[in-house]
Amino acid sequence: MSTKNSEINPIEYTCNSKTLTFIKPLIMAIVNITPDSFYDGGKYSNVNDVLQDIEEKLSQGADIIDIGAASSRPGAKQITEPEEWERLEAYLPAIRKKFPDTFISIDTFNATIAKKSAEHGADIINDISGGDMDPNMFVTIANLDLPYVLMHMQGIPQTMQQNPVYNNVVEEVREELSKKIEKLQGLNFRKIIVDVGFGFGKTQEHNYRLLKNLQQFNQYPILTGFSRKSMINKVIGTNPVTSMNGTTVLNTIALLNGASILRVHDVTEAKQAINLVQFYKNV
Repeated sequence: MSTKNSEINPIEYTCNSKTLTFIKPLIMAIVNITPDSFYDGGKYSNVNDVLQDIEEKLSQGADIIDIGAASSRPGAKQITEPEEWERLEAYLPAIRKKFPDTFISIDTFNATIAKKSAEHGADIINDISGGDMDPNMFVTIANLDLPYVLMHMQGIPQTMQQNPVYNNVVEEVREELSKKIEKLQGLNFRKIIVDVGFGFGKTQEHNYRLLKNLQQFNQYPILTGFSRKSMINKVIGTNPVTSMNGTTVLNTIALLNGASILRVHDVTEAKQAINLVQFYKNV
């Protein structure tokens, strides 16, 4: 049986005296401290609720906690930078203090928020716009030297799903991400995690074509995020509440096609998918 190079010399990214190692697929657990996210908006009433939820997700096997203070669902209203930081500042210090050894990711496209979050102990920056919504993001990331999720998005959350058009979605997304990777490498930055951006300026066919061709994006570790999204619901007639099984199916396909990180609401099921796929691959 052949062995992948990554299994001999796994990719490792250092951040705040910790090492993020891609020996096997990791789980990024979603913690939205927003009132209007598509599935779990308004879930928490205070800091203790957030801390308890994170503790549960970690006990279930989460490797990374991804904190979002601004909703990026299709049509979501864009909040101001001070509003976003006000939400984060109310939770991030307490989260960092209670979970000092946990990898904390901040879901933001604002360079200033990324910098402030890093100053409060954030380990990873997860940027849905891939640097498009803040021209200072790439320089900021290079200076912070923290792992960076470079995601592809066509348009902005307010309008991205109105009429996304591509001649060849796989080639165009790959080309755009490659150009941005070159810019980051030009800044001597290589702690990159790639996300093709399922549901961000893509039709159903675009999403599934990208999933089918996911291995074409494996220059760096690949993050996938389709937990309870409409790309599941529109195909099988479910909704965000009833789409757990569909989410697991797509997570499994993603793992078989090379995903390194699953970004999910439901940790236990993602962990089971990873364990089964790993066993299957190692037989």
